[in-house]
Amino acid sequence: MANDASTVFDLVILGGGSGGYAAALRGAQLGLNVALIEKDKLGGTCLHRGCIPTKALLHAGEVADQAREAEQFGVKASLEGIDIAGVHKYKDDVISGLYKGLQGLVASRKVTYITGEGRLSSPTSVDVNGQRITGRHVLLATGSVPKSLPGLTIDGNRVISSDHALVLDRVPKSAIVLGGGVIGVEFASAWKSFGVDVTIVEALPHLVPVEDENSSKLLERAFRKRGINFSLGSRFSGVEYTESGVKVSLENGKTFEAELLLVAVGRGPVSQGLGYEEAGVAMDRGYVLVDEYMQTNVPTISAVGDLVPTLQLAHVGFAEGILVAERLAGLNPVPVDYDGVPRVTYCHPEVASVGITEAKAKELYGADKVVSLKYNLAGNGKSKILKTAGEIKLVQVKDGAVVGVHMVGDRMGEQVGEAQLIYNWEALPAEVAQLIHAHPTQNEALGEAHLALAGKPLHSHD
Repeated sequence: MANDASTVFDLVILGGGSGGYAAALRGAQLGLNVALIEKDKLGGTCLHRGCIPTKALLHAGEVADQAREAEQFGVKASLEGIDIAGVHKYKDDVISGLYKGLQGLVASRKVTYITGEGRLSSPTSVDVNGQRITGRHVLLATGSVPKSLPGLTIDGNRVISSDHALVLDRVPKSAIVLGGGVIGVEFASAWKSFGVDVTIVEALPHLVPVEDENSSKLLERAFRKRGINFSLGSRFSGVEYTESGVKVSLENGKTFEAELLLVAVGRGPVSQGLGYEEAGVAMDRGYVLVDEYMQTNVPTISAVGDLVPTLQLAHVGFAEGILVAERLAGLNPVPVDYDGVPRVTYCHPEVASVGITEAKAKELYGADKVVSLKYNLAGNGKSKILKTAGEIKLVQVKDGAVVGVHMVGDRMGEQVGEAQLIYNWEALPAEVAQLIHAHPTQNEALGEAHLALAGKPLHSHD
């Protein structure tokens, strides 16, 4: 690190997660002199305690399911059990390889990387390791941590967060998952594949409640078939320890017992005690408030990622960080269209979407101006080969563009790229129908759905 106190960086970034390091890489690429400050490990939550490790667990679970179900494909195999130490080694090897690559990238871009706990000391400086790092602009990217509920203490033993779940040294016999959002259903899915008796508790009427209701219902049906239990529409009221685990009570009087409770009620911003309020940064419930260009009310301070009240997704952090770097470098970046961001829940089956739900479309355009179509994956050859069930649902403004694509089924996360183009380029069904999709692929299901919406269905009923 440059010890010269007279050095003034173009950009000082507090937090080296997805949003922070993306801003550092892009900023340096554009010729900015960048300092990146991180108290833990470069890559933040996504790489070390979020996206990457959870998907590794889910893939290990998928392999276990394939072994368990191999006979239906004419393959003789058996599942002897889960070697949790082996699963963690596989997961950690994936993280380690990506971590080393990221460290190399930051070094190669000549970013000044500082390890230490930073604190905003003025609108143009961050104090770290007893030094003041000054910048013409400061980017706050301190991320998020798992949340709990009032009166619910996470002890790291019987009542755990996702951080604890990722390093659990055993496969529990049973688990209650509090929260049916993305984090909750992904852990429930992975644990069920590992042989855990799982129950999800969700206060809202559906699992993955921010998704289109049709997707939620399809996932609930699939989870019932897999033997994943869930209780919907009643709030958590308390937890007590039993001789062998925990007992969870709901406001409707129901109780559930299990070996442990995973609290998956979302993630809250890391902003307390970091000098944000003292520097005059406007905040709400711990989140830093920003405009569409990620600027705070303080002209020299921007904020990105889970710290701001936008979608808590790593790829959103990347986009926001890049936007800030390009704005500071004098380019003219376009604000993020959050409806146009692909969203994937990597449970089995996967839930993927881009655009708006049918309910939101009716609210915006009027019920009589919205058309929707469901294409069942039963008509898709590759999905049949994979033995996955599900649907692709399209939401269209009548005689206009497709404004929502909602998909449920194995590997649907890999199809969301084309769906993103369809939404963001405001494609008409007839335009997508003209494109020839490879056969047999699951991607073809998107093409078939648009053929049907354009009035010329092929492998689907009128």
